[in-house]
Amino acid sequence: MARKHVLVMLTLLCAGCTAAPPAPPPSSRTPLKPPSLINEVVPPQNVITVVSDVIDARTVELADGSRVRVASLAEPKACWAAASLDFARSTLLARSVRFTGLTPGEITLELEDGTDYAILAVQQGALQPEGVDGGPLINAQSEASAAKRGLWGPPCDGSDTAKPPSPQPPAMPPPAPPATSRETPPATTTARPAAKTCAVVYQVTGQWQGGFQANVTVRNTGTQPTNGWTLRWSFSNGESVRDMWNASPRQSGSTVTAVNADYNPQIPPGGSVQIGYNGNARGPHSAPAAFTFNGAQCSVE
Repeated sequence: MARKHVLVMLTLLCAGCTAAPPAPPPSSRTPLKPPSLINEVVPPQNVITVVSDVIDARTVELADGSRVRVASLAEPKACWAAASLDFARSTLLARSVRFTGLTPGEITLELEDGTDYAILAVQQGALQPEGVDGGPLINAQSEASAAKRGLWGPPCDGSDTAKPPSPQPPAMPPPAPPATSRETPPATTTARPAAKTCAVVYQVTGQWQGGFQANVTVRNTGTQPTNGWTLRWSFSNGESVRDMWNASPRQSGSTVTAVNADYNPQIPPGGSVQIGYNGNARGPHSAPAAFTFNGAQCSVE
């Protein structure tokens, strides 16, 4: 009996020696990700920044110091490079803009009011599109070309170089006066000033501490309809435009530029358009003394 008991105990001890060890607890460490050859950097999207410098009409420097080029715009024409640079500076310099990265160094650019800068530059004849076969940029170019606007007008006429003026025939000498026994003094004529092609009425409709509201009515007094227009004036007391309706505002220093909206580019002879805006002022605001409309001096009524 004692021997049988010993055999049972030995059997149990051997069974315990051959049992499998307990499984280790699961690891909490994250497995390493194998390296990838794919560039996972996503270009910036819909970013608001400020243009700190304008290099040329399609190349700008942003607030972080990076230089980028606006996509789908061709290099400025040599004949219109200075004018296109002036346009870009008055439109973008020290302005808040919104951009989206396409490739390194290339972006799309929108003004604060949502206007696409590339379309605006082509529409005003400052630049030509590049790398597109249709769409809004080609429509904008057709509009600028038909209106002879910017580089599509003289002296460039769409070329890289200014075209020389047409040769004029030599002036014929005046006929000799008939012989008379008594000399008659020549008749005198008074030259009349050229008629203005635009007239402006500027009305201050309200003023308050630090601000004011004004309406500007522009009448086409010429003989040709407009197909896109730009009205400019200058403030004399540090005023600035806060918001504007019926036109898109830009301001560089004291100079304000109001560009037609999409729905009112055409003004027939005798027709008019009215824009209004709210402004900031340090003191009483008075009407500007001079206005230009598509570069022509206007009469002020």
